[in-house]
Amino acid sequence: MIAIIDYGVGNLFSLSHSLTHIGAEVTVTGGAEVIRRADKVILPGVGAFGDAAKKLRETGLDVVVKDAAAAGTPVMGICLGMQLLLDKSYEFGEHAGLGLIPGEVRPIAEVIPADYKIPHIGWNRLDIARPHPIFKRIKEGDCVYFVHSYYGAKCDASVIATAEYGANLTAAVAKGNVCGCQFHPEKSGDVGLGILKSFCEWRGEA
Repeated sequence: MIAIIDYGVGNLFSLSHSLTHIGAEVTVTGGAEVIRRADKVILPGVGAFGDAAKKLRETGLDVVVKDAAAAGTPVMGICLGMQLLLDKSYEFGEHAGLGLIPGEVRPIAEVIPADYKIPHIGWNRLDIARPHPIFKRIKEGDCVYFVHSYYGAKCDASVIATAEYGANLTAAVAKGNVCGCQFHPEKSGDVGLGILKSFCEWRGEA
């Protein structure tokens, strides 16, 4: 069973629908014990980092996610959920993340040309930095859908894919049994469904 964590942040319906479509058993839940029993855990998220991190802490789900990762359960963060896996964010101040993958979240405005639109919205090709099991059904240059104004920085050792938007931005990260996608696989057509299916099969190995 895959637990999609419901902490009041994220487009849970489209993600759960996509996973159900590929045959996965899915539960959308904020229940700590349900999450602890899950075979895999997905942390979604949209909106501001600070608000999302606060909600995770207030519900105690930050500890639950960390415990799941420590127990070897495969964990995936999506969009803001990926950013929350990192050490900290500089979105409207400085906020602590979960610290499951080394790195920090910074404005894309710091690295892209001034005439590029923010947020970065749309389809971009994935450039695979290194092979990973969640990419076993896709190929170099496949396109996925992004919506973001901040990106994962200082996480080079964990980057498994980038996307070019005036600069090479982090598109996906992985360390041990924890991975994250800055893009939305549930909005990325067959390519995204392939990534979700591969995550469903992943046992947490690098």
